[in-house]
Order: sequence, then structure tokens, then C-alpha cells
Amino acid sequence: MTTPGAAVLDDTLVSCLETRLSHLLRAEHTDALTLEGRFEITRISAALSGRPSPAPRAILMSGLQGSGKTTLARALEEAGFRRLCPDEEMFRRYGHYGRDFPRGQFRVREAPVLKDIALELQELLAAGHDVVVDHGFWTPEERAQWAATVMEAGGEPVLIYLPVPHEVRWDRIRKRNEQSLVDPNSIEFSEEDLLRHAGRFSPPTADEPHIVYDGQPDSVLTAIQLSKHFDA
Repeated sequence: MTTPGAAVLDDTLVSCLETRLSHLLRAEHTDALTLEGRFEITRISAALSGRPSPAPRAILMSGLQGSGKTTLARALEEAGFRRLCPDEEMFRRYGHYGRDFPRGQFRVREAPVLKDIALELQELLAAGHDVVVDHGFWTPEERAQWAATVMEAGGEPVLIYLPVPHEVRWDRIRKRNEQSLVDPNSIEFSEEDLLRHAGRFSPPTADEPHIVYDGQPDSVLTAIQLSKHFDA
């Protein structure tokens, strides 16, 4: 049985949420609503419903070139996830890396692309969509930043680690290099590039909860579905 004091507190909280929601909806009507305001509408609406649905998932991957990120991301896309790919957006905006713009400019040009991808990610999560970001996320700092981006939008980050031996990755990259002029997901790399990049890569540790990818997309889907079932 609920005590009278608790009932008053609940009613007061509901009243505050409804007042705030009304304010946000007025801002939306006048096109003055910020992106953060849209996320707040989603959170308040879920709280007022009494039974919010499980948070949408955002799959963040940690792996080097040739580890199978795009293959996994496309499998998740077929299963209903929205796929966001910075490399494809880079290709659309700037063309071929090394032909249409100098190789040394990649990071500078990538920064605004990643910012736009992060905003699109938040919009999709706020709308209730599961999303996979087709990107590598090499460092703990980068992964933490994107996990925070996901949670700010009311989503749940799921980190997938793709450990693949150098020899396997280099074999894939050698074949992929042949398509580099026409395929945005086939940026050309030398074996020296791969070895140098491996030195910059920090795989997830026990401090970062993650799923280790075994090369089978179905195993990731099963893990995600089980998690969603237990959260429901």
C-alpha cells in the first residue's frame, strides 16, 4: 500500500514532468526546439507512460582494418538495425583517399563527418531505432565518448570487439585494395600501414564490457536479443 506522502510526491513529480513536456512541445511547435530538447521529450514521454520500452541499442565496434566490421554491420542492417558508416560519408563528400584529396588530410576531413554521424546516431536512437556504427573505435577514450553520446540519446551502447590476426587482415586488405577507387569501404592500405596502425590500437579490456566477435553475425544477434529480452 502506498503511503499518502508518497502519493503526493508521485503526483508532484508527474505534474513537473507534464509542465516541462508542455514547454518542450511548444518550443517544437515554434521550431525552437534543440536536439537535446527532442531527447528530453523522449525521456519524459517514456517516464510518463509508466512502462517504457527497452532502450534502443547502438552497436559500437572495436577493430582494425580488415577485421570484418562492415560485414557484421551489414548483417545487422539486414536484421533491422540502421547502419551509419563514416567511411562512406567521407567518400561521398571528398572522393577517393589519396587520389581526390591527400592522404595526410584524412583525420582533418574526418572530424566533421564523425560529428555529423554522432548527431544522426542520436536522432535515430531518440526515435527508437537500433543502430550500428560501422567504424573501428581504436581507443578507450574514443569508445567512452561515443558510449556517452549513445546514452545521452536514451540508448544503450553495446561494444563488439573484432580480434583478427594480422595475416588474415592483410590478405583481406590486399584483395580489397583492388576496389579502392570505386568502393568507399575499400580504402587502400599497405602492409606497413596495417602494422603501424596496430601499434595505435588499444583493444577493450575487462573494464569495458564487450562481446568478442567470433566471425558469426548470428552470435552477435543472439547476444543482443537475449539482452533485450532480459531488459524487457
